[in-house]
Amino acid sequence: MTDLPEIGTFWVYLTATPLLGLTLTLCAYTGAQAIHVRCRMSPLANPVAIALVALVLALSGMSYKEYFAGAQLVHFLLGPATVALAIPLARQVPTIRRVFLPLFAGLFAGSVCAILSAVLLVMALGGSELMAVSAAPKSATTPIAMAVAERLGGMSALTAALVVGTGVLGAVVARALFNWMGIGSPKVRGFALGVASHGIGTARAFQVSPEMGAFAGLGMGLNAILTALLGPMARAARTAPVLTALSR
Repeated sequence: MTDLPEIGTFWVYLTATPLLGLTLTLCAYTGAQAIHVRCRMSPLANPVAIALVALVLALSGMSYKEYFAGAQLVHFLLGPATVALAIPLARQVPTIRRVFLPLFAGLFAGSVCAILSAVLLVMALGGSELMAVSAAPKSATTPIAMAVAERLGGMSALTAALVVGTGVLGAVVARALFNWMGIGSPKVRGFALGVASHGIGTARAFQVSPEMGAFAGLGMGLNAILTALLGPMARAARTAPVLTALSR
């Protein structure tokens, strides 16, 4: 019987191939999902997978660039997963037609505020133009946000981290915030959560109800498109005298 390879040999092989990033991502997701269920689907457990990946990277000394090279498949699947949200959304078409104008107004306001608030906050804290541009698309879904940041000359890795942080924050505080504001409509809740917190917020909305999830998916998709169109505002805001004065 052939002896099994030593764990050290296996580790050397795994770290020398792109398989490590993919394996780490899948294992972190599986473990985080089990913890999420144990916590009764609490949004506070959402960052567990991120923490597990960060811990392994820190202990192993692997750079994010090396990890991301192996996790490209998962990153690619974000696109088809986003498109698949059209299935529950199609069932809400009659309702969407009736509230199209209010939805569009909320979308525009939410997208503009998300971009400008990020840029102004970075400027107020003394951040560089590079950081401001990287933070601008934080409320768009990850593939779109990273593409917009790269197009504007930002750091896609920083953008990805900010996108995840924005999504987790939205999923955690949204319910309490909506209750405090007296917003009870699942349509409004879902759409606002999708615009502000992209995929993570949308996943949280689907846990509440299919209707809320469908409108969150709509908000996420439309905000991604609008963010790509409004992205150049990030650079304009960096040099606008009025906004520069407001950030001081």
